[in-house]
Amino acid sequence: MNLAAAVLAVLPLISAPAPAAAASTLTWTPCATAAEPTAQCSQVDVPIDRQHPELGTVRLPLARVPATDPAHRIGSLLVNPGGPGGSGVDFVQAGGLSTPVVGKISGTLRERFDIVGFDPRGVWLSSPRVTCDPAKNYDPKISSFPTTRAQYDAYVGHNRAFGEDCLAKTGPLFGRVDTQSAAEDVDAIRVALGEQKISWLGLSYGTELGAVYASKHPDRVRTMVLDGVVDHARPLRQAMIEEAAATEDSLRRFVSWCDRSAECALRGKNVLARYDDLVTNGAYAKAIGRKATGEELASAAYSYLYMPKQWPALSRALANPDSSELAQHSQFAGETYAAYRAIGCQDFPSPFTGLADLRATVGAIRAVAPHSWRYTEYWDLSAGCTGWPVPPRNPPQPHPVHGAPPILVVGGAHDPATPLPWARGLAASIDRSVLLPYYEDGHTGLFNSECVRQAEARYLVTGVTPVRGAFCG
Repeated sequence: MNLAAAVLAVLPLISAPAPAAAASTLTWTPCATAAEPTAQCSQVDVPIDRQHPELGTVRLPLARVPATDPAHRIGSLLVNPGGPGGSGVDFVQAGGLSTPVVGKISGTLRERFDIVGFDPRGVWLSSPRVTCDPAKNYDPKISSFPTTRAQYDAYVGHNRAFGEDCLAKTGPLFGRVDTQSAAEDVDAIRVALGEQKISWLGLSYGTELGAVYASKHPDRVRTMVLDGVVDHARPLRQAMIEEAAATEDSLRRFVSWCDRSAECALRGKNVLARYDDLVTNGAYAKAIGRKATGEELASAAYSYLYMPKQWPALSRALANPDSSELAQHSQFAGETYAAYRAIGCQDFPSPFTGLADLRATVGAIRAVAPHSWRYTEYWDLSAGCTGWPVPPRNPPQPHPVHGAPPILVVGGAHDPATPLPWARGLAASIDRSVLLPYYEDGHTGLFNSECVRQAEARYLVTGVTPVRGAFCG
């Protein structure tokens, strides 16, 4: 089937009529940025715990850019850029759907929708938010791949101390940042916007949040794109191994690109050997004033695999003798790491019963990812919850969707973070969903495939999915 032409041929550009809206209860004030001079901001207050209102509320910030063609406005398009811990407010204000990467679809979506981003509970500008001592979230002396009882005990103790510090600083919200609670917050946002139904564009973790919302409130969905799929029903050990294999595939494809591209700073050299040397031995990094660990360097390299447009930068970072560029991009150093871990431990608790169980899973991961095994997100999310002091409210489980309009599920065959089998698994649990695979590199089709971008935009506007069996790349 012919790529974009096959995907889009059956999608006439028509307007799906929007249902009559109730009155919005929001007050919007200007919050312009250089990227989005028409941006407006507001907020919604929601209960920390809907069963225990005495615990108070959490304020969720919102940002929107109004539709540029009000006469043909369809409604609100809610955007979640991923994470867990990503800021929808920042995504909208920074022009996340207006960048050159997104390209041509920007105008179509901007004309027909108010683009609305929000910070989920506990994240970024929400208040209260997950608050932790940054010095406690990562200890370079403690490996997340313990091999001895002493190392395992140190790892469990570190995780517990990190969680206890966050709990003390955050309060009751800390144990209530799960995706089920966040999905009910989405419905509160829908009501505040005055929309009977919402359109949704969820990327990465935003696919889990969107799928949970659709499972709970299928009649309140107009259209929904789930791109870069997290399948929350996946058994955790299986997900760890599948993701490790996907990350290894992406690293090897980067190496192959390096062999043939003039943009690669390591062209003509043994790139895998260079990578292995760095992550095995670590490297002194001026940016942090110490030797960076292999886990830090691997986590930083992983982030560059998300987009092939970043591969030249990755090659330069690997070629840099002091690894400063890599060390600065370590996942553990990010501002969202505390919320990432807190939400992760609510949704992806550690499955391990002890050291032997953990080591067996590490062995399986190293078998499928002999080079990249030192960092994958599922390992960091889930293994890092070993010893966590707060019980999970939303452990892995199916979220079947019945009664919603057709939902578009997008998965990449060479996605380093969310393997294509996850998209197939989620699509199978959603009645009338259509799976659109893409065979290009990178995490999410929105940021890596023009064919996917066009299909998503046309679907969001018209409500008509691509034909079954269509693909991109």
